[in-house]
Amino acid sequence: MALKAYDAIIIGGGLNGTCLSAYLQRAGMQVAVFERRYEEGSGIHTMESIPGFLFNHAQYNEFFPKWGPPYHDLGLEALGARFIYPGAQAGIAFSDGRPPIILYNVEEDIERTRKSIAVYSRHDADTFVELRKRGNIAQGIFYKWCYSPPEMPSEKNPDPWNTLANALMDLFGLPRHLARGTTRDLVEYLFETPEFRTFLYKLSPEWLTAPEMMNGGAMGLLSLFPFSQNWRLSIGGTHTVAHAMAMAAIREGVHFHESSRVVEILVGNGRATGVRLADGTTVTARKLVASSADVRQTVLNLLGEEKVGPLWMDRARKVRYGPFGVLGSSQMALHEAPDYKSARHDPAINKTFYTVVGFDEPEEVLQHCREQESGKVPDIAGIGVAVNSLWDPTYAPPGKHSFCGWLFMPKASCLSREEWREVKETYNDRILERICRWAPNMTRKNVIGDYFYTPLDLQEEKFMPEGDYTGGIVVPGQIGHERPFPEAAMYRAGIEGLYLCGSGMHPMGGISACVGYNTYKVMSEDFGLAYKPWEKGEREF
Repeated sequence: MALKAYDAIIIGGGLNGTCLSAYLQRAGMQVAVFERRYEEGSGIHTMESIPGFLFNHAQYNEFFPKWGPPYHDLGLEALGARFIYPGAQAGIAFSDGRPPIILYNVEEDIERTRKSIAVYSRHDADTFVELRKRGNIAQGIFYKWCYSPPEMPSEKNPDPWNTLANALMDLFGLPRHLARGTTRDLVEYLFETPEFRTFLYKLSPEWLTAPEMMNGGAMGLLSLFPFSQNWRLSIGGTHTVAHAMAMAAIREGVHFHESSRVVEILVGNGRATGVRLADGTTVTARKLVASSADVRQTVLNLLGEEKVGPLWMDRARKVRYGPFGVLGSSQMALHEAPDYKSARHDPAINKTFYTVVGFDEPEEVLQHCREQESGKVPDIAGIGVAVNSLWDPTYAPPGKHSFCGWLFMPKASCLSREEWREVKETYNDRILERICRWAPNMTRKNVIGDYFYTPLDLQEEKFMPEGDYTGGIVVPGQIGHERPFPEAAMYRAGIEGLYLCGSGMHPMGGISACVGYNTYKVMSEDFGLAYKPWEKGEREF
């Protein structure tokens, strides 16, 4: 059986694939999206794992609404994607009730951030505030890098990522060698107090730079300064962003087919000609096919060596997933929000958007990260906490609270199914046992219900290999013009009319739609499409 033909077929209804479909449809193509799940969004989803309480998988939004072109081009705000910009962005509490450290958003008085850090060190406070000001300039440079196809090596610039990393270090007034070191090197070079170092060591992995990851200095710099105070909360859950993107595509005329799993990309006469679905249905693509599935699945499963050749098969097999970016999520429905001992010095820590809980000393964070990276479930059950109901009451019933804590875990393949089941059933108890020393009201009596979401869950339910939400580790050798590997870096899949638009492509995953936007830029050149909104006005990207 065959469905009608389309100009373009998109495999996967995640944020990138849906974004790409909307741009292509607006450019005059007839587009269809085939999604194997029952709804669009993939990792940009909100769970109701405890009835009446909402929990986000993708939580911290650094791109929309300020920096993301698709948000404005496609009118997502009018379709329901709206955000809150919390004043107290990130903080750390301590088990002995020492004063917390709180970083405020860039639109708040920066002196509040300085004052909070200065409780421990005037030097650290002044250093951080100065670097934060320089980070405001770096944001534009980095977002342009994200919303542009990767610069390819040339005689003038043989290593574009290294050039960008050096430029960032120069902008921040820091030695270039720190770009090739670790975030720990960077933090120890800049800051003197163990309390602040503990905070920053835990904060840096939120942007995929584990404290002791080599060649992570430049990414660590970005994660600590432009991004750590640039987080928005999606009103009603991050699924509103995915739904708004899907509605934008439908408004343009895109056809969506849910519960429609693609099992093969069809190739004829050297070009992509369509797809075959699990039920045997074939769908013809007159111009192009784009896959937002991960690169390994696309190449190994949907294509195969006969279509792509041995080089691409070998490259796809060697794409690295994890250990960074592999998530576990603690979800709890609470009677009361956490009340930290440190709040006696500054009650704002009880209403901080991202709160580090469970770590008092730098070495505790380093041990936690080392164990996760080595394939062990961390003994120290410290987490980064969000209580979204403090900001948006739609996340929980009246008077109750939605608590979500994120931590990085071993890759899904590191534990057996039985071992992951034990983690799922017991790790929340370990978290409560630890963090009640920081927030005495966080006992079992305060918990209405709980759920722990493992990397294996992410792999099996959201089809993220190893539970890695990045679509592949973001490190030198797999970043920029080498992501996911050099032959595929420009979103073209080595077969005429076939493209890759998943989170494994440059720059990475997240609530950004960067990959979908960049893939459309490449397609606009390949097909001579007239719709090029980035060429209008004073837009840089």
